[in-house]
Amino acid sequence: MITVVKNGEVYAPHYVGQKDVLIIGGRIAAIDEDIHIQGISEHTEIVNATGKIVAPGLIDGHVHITGGGGEGSFRTRTPELQLSDCIKGGITTVVGVLGTDGAARTMSNLVAKAKGLTEEGITCFCLTGNYHVPVTPLTDSIETDIMFIHEIIGSGEIAIADHRSSQPTSQELARLASESRVGGLLSGKGGAVVVHVGDGSGKLELLEEVVTTTDIPRKQFIPTHINRTKSLLEAGIEYAKKGGYVDFTTSTTRSDNDELLSSKCLKKLIEANVPVENISFTSDGQGSLPKFDENRNFIGLGVGRVTSLYDEIRKAVLNEGVPLEIALKVATSNPAGMLQLNEKGNIEKGKDGDILLINKQSLVIEGVMAKGKWLMKEGQENKRGTFE
Repeated sequence: MITVVKNGEVYAPHYVGQKDVLIIGGRIAAIDEDIHIQGISEHTEIVNATGKIVAPGLIDGHVHITGGGGEGSFRTRTPELQLSDCIKGGITTVVGVLGTDGAARTMSNLVAKAKGLTEEGITCFCLTGNYHVPVTPLTDSIETDIMFIHEIIGSGEIAIADHRSSQPTSQELARLASESRVGGLLSGKGGAVVVHVGDGSGKLELLEEVVTTTDIPRKQFIPTHINRTKSLLEAGIEYAKKGGYVDFTTSTTRSDNDELLSSKCLKKLIEANVPVENISFTSDGQGSLPKFDENRNFIGLGVGRVTSLYDEIRKAVLNEGVPLEIALKVATSNPAGMLQLNEKGNIEKGKDGDILLINKQSLVIEGVMAKGKWLMKEGQENKRGTFE
C-alpha cells in the first residue's frame, strides 16, 4: 500500500513545517514539499492533512500488558491491555512489563501477549523479570533472554525503595545490569534496566551507589515513577542533571497533589535545565495503583490507563506552555533512544510508518497509523482487538 499524507504540519518530533509524508510498504519513504504519485490505483491512498499536525506514533515504555496488581488479593488482579486502548491513546509501540507478581504473571505469558499485540497491528516488546531480584527469566539467564528472544529488549521493572521489593543490594543490582547490558550489546538491543522506585527513604541512593562504584553507565538504568513524591522528584532532578534518565508516570491515584502531574513535572525539569532528551513519560497502563496507609496496609486500588500518556502530553502544551515538539519527545524520540528502538519514535525516511494526525486547534488525536496501516481515521477506530 502507498499512502501520501499531504499538507500537514510535521513534527518529527522536531518541527519540520508543512510537508507531505510518503509511506510505502509500512515504512516512511519520503518527507518533502509536494509529493505526487503517478498512476493512482486501488493500492494508492491520498490523505488530506490540512489543519492537522503529523507526529510520530507514541511509544509507551511501561505497560502491564498481561495485567498487574494483586496487592489486595486475587480479586484485585487487573485485566490485560486491549488494542483499542492503545489506538485511543495514539500508542503504536508498547513495552510490556511484569510488576509485583512474578508467580501468577509469568514471562511466557508476557512474551505471548507481546506477540499477540504485534499480530493485532501495533508493535510490542517486553522486559525480562519483575520487581524481584534474582530475576526469573524466560530462558536460563537475562543475557540469553535479550539475545535470543526478539520481543525482549531489556530487564525490569526491578523495585527499589519499596516495601514490596526484594530489597536488592547494590552488588546484586550491578550484576543484573551488567548481564542486561551485555545481552543488549551482543544482540543490537538497548538492554536497559527499568527500575521501579517506591516512596521509601532510599529514593535513588542504590542507583547512585551502583553507577559511582562500578563501570555500569548511568544511562543503563531508567528509573520510573519519579513523580511519586516531591522528595523523589527533587532527587530525580539531581540524578538527571548528572546525566541519568528519569521517567514520569502519567497514570496516578494521587489526585490530591496536582503538582506531581507529569505535565507539571516536565515543565519543572525544563526550568531546572535538565536535558530534555533525558526525560520520558510512560503510562504504567493496566498496572495496579494501590493505596497504602502510613503502616503500609492496603486500603484501595486504581488501574493505570495507557490513554493517560497523551493526556499529559496535551496538558503540558495547553496548560503548562511547553512547546509541542518538546512535549512530544518524551513519548517518541526520547524513549526510542533510551530503549534503542531504532525504527521508532521519529518521522524520518526508513523508519516505521507509525504516525498520528492531530487536530491543530484542539490537539485531539484524529488519526493513528501503525506500520503503514490506519487503526483510526477521522476520529473513528477501524480496528479492534481479536476478542473486543
